[in-house]
Amino acid sequence: MISSTGYQTGFGNEFATEAIAGALPEGRNSPQRVAHGLYAEQMSGTAFTAPRHANRRSWLYRIRPAAMHGSFSEFVQPAFHSDFGAGPVTPDQLRWNPLPIPATPMDFIEGIHTMAGNGSPQAQCGVGIHVYVANRDMTDRWFCNADGEFLIVPQQGRLHVETEFGVLDVEPQEIALVPRGIRFRVSLPDGVARGYICENFGAMFKLPDLGPIGSNGLANPRDFLIPTAAFEDREGAFELVTKFQSHLWRADIGHSPLDVVAWHGNYAPCKYDLRRFNTIGSISYDHPDPSIFLVLHSPSDTPGTSNVDMAIFPPRWLVAQDTFRPPWFHRNVASEFMGLVHGTYDAKAEGFVPGGCSLHNSFTGHGPDAATFEKASAADLSKADVISDTMAFMFETRAVIRPTRQALDSVQRQVDYLSCWQGLRKHYKPAQA
Repeated sequence: MISSTGYQTGFGNEFATEAIAGALPEGRNSPQRVAHGLYAEQMSGTAFTAPRHANRRSWLYRIRPAAMHGSFSEFVQPAFHSDFGAGPVTPDQLRWNPLPIPATPMDFIEGIHTMAGNGSPQAQCGVGIHVYVANRDMTDRWFCNADGEFLIVPQQGRLHVETEFGVLDVEPQEIALVPRGIRFRVSLPDGVARGYICENFGAMFKLPDLGPIGSNGLANPRDFLIPTAAFEDREGAFELVTKFQSHLWRADIGHSPLDVVAWHGNYAPCKYDLRRFNTIGSISYDHPDPSIFLVLHSPSDTPGTSNVDMAIFPPRWLVAQDTFRPPWFHRNVASEFMGLVHGTYDAKAEGFVPGGCSLHNSFTGHGPDAATFEKASAADLSKADVISDTMAFMFETRAVIRPTRQALDSVQRQVDYLSCWQGLRKHYKPAQA
């Protein structure tokens, strides 16, 4: 196991870090001979000619080039895929209970279950949405996703994520973002783990512009932590698993690919503590749009419309007057996949539990259940409603999120989910003539 050697701060910044003094070359990226007998290798996450402010690339100085591995063959893990089907999609509201921790040994990659998605890696747009459960470390196996970046949202159990760029130690209520193409391995300090993954096929996640909010608020760039260089020089009979064009592949590799001794650039993994999010809300009446809860977004080719957004609903005070304070009933052009990391969600009285998830697709009506509506409608608004024990999140996309067949057939699906709205009573009283 590689130990964490610390973090650098900032999102999208240029960084330079070395685990051995003098490993970074001075004045050039690829000298004739790299110090310590290392190889220079560039990793580009954007087109070479992308505008400077959007260009993402890093130079790695490593013991062996990434080209050194055996030939690839099929890797069988039928629950993890990018097959979102081509048939009809139900407009029903959908909700699932948490996946149980497996009884048999299962590592992070073996434990990924695809729930829904849209688009494809081939089209370079859309998302795959997954849940994971695991109870053993990835010891002699590494994973690389060439299809999309991985946004990992732990719900139970810490993750020790060892990457080519260094180590991310991530706990529930934190997130980890691993860009496309970066090799990594996951071990489980607590022995078991469960959580969610957004696999982004489109433009890289970025911090949203703040617009009229101004220069401060939401997620602060300085709170994103980027690993410092850490490496291992280890040889043996190992395995590299790669996701490429919607399929999983494996290759023998005779050494650990986590052998980057130094690196510099701005294409790197990072982590963020959701509890540091600066929540904004109304202090008069009504609700601002939920875009005020936006942590990260992947822009699309349509201005003002994202390929995918990640929003959170953290602890906050509700003080709006003459206002229905929980999330209101709504139908959106966008589609929403929600998960609950911690505590309870203020729009649901029961049934939505940590580790569970829900899907409300485009223009499918949803909102508070009957019990929540009745409680909020009678609440004393002279007092603040302090929501202190929660962390929910939402992946929102511009395209319909297609549930997979395995998700629809899962025993975790709550087939009676629609009943949570059936208790809403008719309150209409026509005016008397």
